[in-house]
Amino acid sequence: MQKITVNHMSFKQLNSLIRDESENTFELDEVHGQRFIAAGMQNKNITISGIPGNALGACLEKSSRIFVKNDCQDATGDTMNDGEIIICGNCGDTAGYSMRGGKIFIKESAGYRAGIHMKEYKDEKPVLVIGDRAGSFLGEYLAGGLIIVLGLNQKGKCPVGNFCGTGMHGGQIFLRTDELPKDLPKQVVYRKATKKDLLSIKTVINQFCKEFSFDKDDIFKANFYVLEPNSTLPYKQHYTAI
Repeated sequence: MQKITVNHMSFKQLNSLIRDESENTFELDEVHGQRFIAAGMQNKNITISGIPGNALGACLEKSSRIFVKNDCQDATGDTMNDGEIIICGNCGDTAGYSMRGGKIFIKESAGYRAGIHMKEYKDEKPVLVIGDRAGSFLGEYLAGGLIIVLGLNQKGKCPVGNFCGTGMHGGQIFLRTDELPKDLPKQVVYRKATKKDLLSIKTVINQFCKEFSFDKDDIFKANFYVLEPNSTLPYKQHYTAI
């Protein structure tokens, strides 16, 4: 493992040190808002102490893992292709923007527009798990992948803000809650999660619990709802005659 004290180092210098080093495991201390850390990298295992700036792990590639001991700023994991980002605190807006693969686990809450434009292709299925709650526009224009919001500190109240699933036309959103959002758009349908639904997210929840030392049995005791688009082509009337 190579330790780097970041302090006031520029993100370009920091990324060059990580990218050009034959070592694959790094510990970054005293991170003070540097942007684009590990952007586009592969086969890197990075632990971060401090607050990384915008676009942490943007376009992250295969076999990479970023572990953040504190909070993150905006656009974490945007256009991420593979790998994992683990955040032990809160995350800012647009976490997982346009993710195409990989996993992001957030122990606490996420800001606005988490999971916007996520998409999947064949076996590449992005996953975003938020431990507490998400701000407005969760899963906006969701085209594929899986978003789970666990509401761990919400006591059964709805764990998302306004306009959840706006423009959603693929993928799934799981909400652990007793109360659904009151303003779900017309193209989104919901149902109470079945045993089959819960089985489909078991592996992901188990990993989340292992990362943050939660009791998976307690998590599955609560109600889950599944949100899905009611058509694979909700906007087809704008382009073709019906």
